[in-house]
Order: sequence, then C-alpha cells, then structure tokens
Amino acid sequence: MLPQAAIRDLQHVVGERAVLHRDQDLLLYEYDGSIDKGRPECVVFPRTTEDVVEIVRIAADYSLPLVGRGAGTGLSGGVIPTCGGVMIGFSRMNKILEIDLENECAVVQPGVVNLDITRAVQGRGYYYAPDPSSQKACTIGGNVAENAGGPHTLIYGVTTNHVLGIEAVLPDGTVLNAGGKEQDLPGYDLRGLLTGSEGTMALVTKVIVRLMRSPEAVETLLAIYERADDAASTVGELTDRAITPAAVEMLDGVMLRMVEEATRAGFPMDAEAVLLIELEGVREAVAEQLELVNSVCLECRAREVRVAKSADERALLWKGRKNAFGAVGRVSPTYYVQDGVVPRTRIADTLRHIYRVSERYGLTISNIFHAGDGNMHPIILFDPRSEDETRRTREAGEDILRYCIEVGGAITGEHGVGMEKNELMPLLFAEDSLEQMERLMRIFNPDGRLNPGKILPTGKGCLEIRPPAAPHKAVIW
Repeated sequence: MLPQAAIRDLQHVVGERAVLHRDQDLLLYEYDGSIDKGRPECVVFPRTTEDVVEIVRIAADYSLPLVGRGAGTGLSGGVIPTCGGVMIGFSRMNKILEIDLENECAVVQPGVVNLDITRAVQGRGYYYAPDPSSQKACTIGGNVAENAGGPHTLIYGVTTNHVLGIEAVLPDGTVLNAGGKEQDLPGYDLRGLLTGSEGTMALVTKVIVRLMRSPEAVETLLAIYERADDAASTVGELTDRAITPAAVEMLDGVMLRMVEEATRAGFPMDAEAVLLIELEGVREAVAEQLELVNSVCLECRAREVRVAKSADERALLWKGRKNAFGAVGRVSPTYYVQDGVVPRTRIADTLRHIYRVSERYGLTISNIFHAGDGNMHPIILFDPRSEDETRRTREAGEDILRYCIEVGGAITGEHGVGMEKNELMPLLFAEDSLEQMERLMRIFNPDGRLNPGKILPTGKGCLEIRPPAAPHKAVIW
C-alpha cells in the first residue's frame, strides 16, 4: 500500500490533478499492447526534468518501485508494473524543444509522438527515419527505451542509429547527459547503452534525434505470390544480389485478407503472400533498382508486380501495412504479437514452422513482418475469456521463439524483452553473461527499483526490491 504521505509529497511537486491514485483512475495504466497486466499504485505526470528529479527522490525516500510510461503501445510488457509502486507518465512532457537543421537534429522531450517530428520538418525537406507501425501514437521516450525499429530501418537502422544524445534521471535523482549534437564524443558510449535498456537503468527526459534529408525519389512495389515460400525466397535473392531496399515487408494470405477488408488498400484477396518493397535515393539509382527488383520478384515466381503510380497510391499501400493490427482487431479483439528474428535465409522455414504451430495448438496465426531483416511478427488470435486458449496462445508464442533461436535467431528484433520474454534469456546467453548484464544494470539501478522484473530472468520477489518495513526520510519543503 502506497503511504498517503508519499502521495501528498508527489502532489506537492506536480499538483493534485497530476497524481492519480484511485483504483478507477489506475485501471487504464495496468496494461500496454501485450497480454499481461499489472497495476501501479499511483501515476504521476511531470512536465519538466526538474519534476522528474523530485518524483524520483520521493520514490527513493519511500523505497518505492518506479516505472516510466510513454504512450503504452509497447508489445512486451515493458511498462507494466510488476511490483506496484509509482508510474511516471511522460505524456505531458511532449514538446519539441529545438529544431536545428544546420546540425540536422532536433531536441525533444520523451512524450513527443514519433510522427510529429517528421511533421514538424517535412516542409523543409527533412524527416525522422525510425517508423514503427504505431508511429502515429508511440512516443520517443518509449522508442528509446525499447530501441524501436520499423519497416524502413532495413536501410536506415533502428532507434539507436538516430539518437545523438540523451538526458536521463537515475534512481537517486542524478541527472545524466550522454552524447550530444557533436559527433563521436570521447569516452564510453552511454547513449548507446541507455538506448534499448527498457527503463531499467534511467528515465529518459530529453533526446537529441538525428534528422535526415528527404530522398530525391521513392518507388513502392507490391509483389504478389501464389506461394509464401516464393515470397520468402525473393528476400534471400535480393540479398544475394546486394540489393538493399529501404523496406521489405511481407504479409501472408491470412493477414492480407484482413487488411484488405479493413482498409481497401489494394491488396489481392486471393494471394498466398505479398511483398511490399520500397526503394529510396537518387532518382537514377532508384530507377535502376526498380528494374532489378522487378526482375528478381518475377524470377522468384511472383505472379504480378505492381508499382505505385502516385504518392496517394503509395500512401494507401502503407496505410494498409501500418493499420494491420487494427485490421486484426476487427476479426479478433484480442491477439498476441511475437517478435522473433531469424536469418533471412530461414524465413521460409520459420513460416512453415509457424503454420505447424498453428495446427498443433489449434489457433489462427497471421503473419506480417519486416522480411528484409528477418524480424517475424506472427499474430496469434485468441479469446482471453478461455483459460485454456490463453494458455495455448502463450505456449505457441514460446514455441515460435524457441524455433527462432534454434535456427540462429533471437527472441526480439524491436519490441524488447520486457516481462514477456525475460525467462527465455538463458536460451540466448550463458549464465556468466547474464550475471554481467545484471552487474551493469545495478551500477545505474543499485536497488533494482527502476522497472523491476524486466529484461533479465527474475527468480526474485518484490520484497527484495521494496522492503515492507523500510524506514523513509521525511521530505522537507
């Protein structure tokens, strides 16, 4: 039970209306985009770094667990409180503080929506490259915590490749600055370390992001296949010929029919799979690539290759891709999204395994994924009211991830480990390696109060994080 004194201290910092602690108010914050739940004991909404520092110090005084939350679009349980405590909601720290086109960067608060950065600079010929499917809703703080990706990171890289600097608050209230506008600063790369640390080391309060010039030319192709294996083979063939598109997305037949029914984006209802391929760059190079990609798709038995004739047609195809999860919701209001990665040469094998898992567990599984980098997103449809179906869904998801590891892959490509996959980490890392990871985490988060129960296997109870009778210092104002 959160002490009433702690609530009063938090209210003193941010105001009564910026602290939620009644059960009916907390219901909204007990979940993210995964299927697990956990309720915080209060949610606090800071507006400045100074607010965050004071909140963190109060939590330290009362030995309270802390978890930061952005938009709650994460898919691995990263913002679910495993031990109650205080949740810091960054939705009010949502300002773009500076746009510096001379240095091709922007300084933003963590609650800034991903797509809003591009909207702020696209009229001047720039954009922000990482583009998760939830980019209309997800926020930069969460993107940094999970090292988010997206379709176009095949050529441009994931979030860590576009973060130049970070301001963050440690669990004792210390403000840490890592990186900056300057390139290749000396010393340890703390910026890279914090990006992808899933809120277990620090709370990000400011980010300097890289801005990129808009490409001179863009072409979007839709390759249509009678067999999913042929679509998967195309990805490998593109790699063999040293062709690197900006994006290569794959939808199987189950998925594309749901998407087309919902969005009317122009996907064929009778195909077994499609590849959505985008090329970007200098006009002459894109024209040459377009011919090569078209040829490779046809050689790999695509029945048809369509090229978007206009920006509107291109946008409609991407609307279908990026609204896919919403399309699934029309068929099944609850689904479980996985995030395993495999070598591109094993995509076809992995798809076949996923279909076998679907039959074995008696579940419908649709597939939409970043085929260019082997990041698989099987979506398992299930009814959470059925305990048996929920159990089978979790087992099916673990079965798929274990197979990804067996063929040389990993358990996540962009969604993070969170609380969903942390118990599978020993399948990837030796015990000594996991111990070193924990030692590193403890340097920043010595008593484990910051986002406990994430990334590393647990085996520890909340009482080790939050002693029930720990004395606390009085807060004097």
